Amino acid sequence: MRMTRLALSLALSAVAAGAAAETVGSVDTAFKLIGPDHKVVVEVFDDPAVGGVSCYLSRAKTGGIKGAVGLAEDKAESSVACRQVGAITFNGKIPRQDEVFSERASIFFKHVRVVRMVDTKRNALVYLVYSDRLIDGSPKNSVTAVPVPVNQPIPLK
Repeated sequence: MRMTRLALSLALSAVAAGAAAETVGSVDTAFKLIGPDHKVVVEVFDDPAVGGVSCYLSRAKTGGIKGAVGLAEDKAESSVACRQVGAITFNGKIPRQDEVFSERASIFFKHVRVVRMVDTKRNALVYLVYSDRLIDGSPKNSVTAVPVPVNQPIPLK
């Protein structure tokens, strides 16, 4: 019974965490004598509720000593491009707006987030990337959209 609860708890926490990204590649933007260089990283993640849609996220990663030990605060500059990479399928009904990706951008209180919104009038999925902080977030953002075939309605909650 205890193992079942533990397994269920782990499964639910994985779902709640959203999608996990894998690194596609990176480019150095500034040389650091000690520690890793500053860079722009390109990552990809699949929408956890919509099969056939992958999102490519580019964002700054701070290097140096602070970056090496995880104490650096990454810049609030990121971009997202989501594309249909297969047949679009829905894993049940989806909300009109839902966070599909979140990753820490500093040791305390700063995250890069991707939110999926549904544009019912145009039958499209809209993805917005932004950065937030506990006190002061950033207005820098990027948006992309994936059209869903007109004969395939988006199942909303």
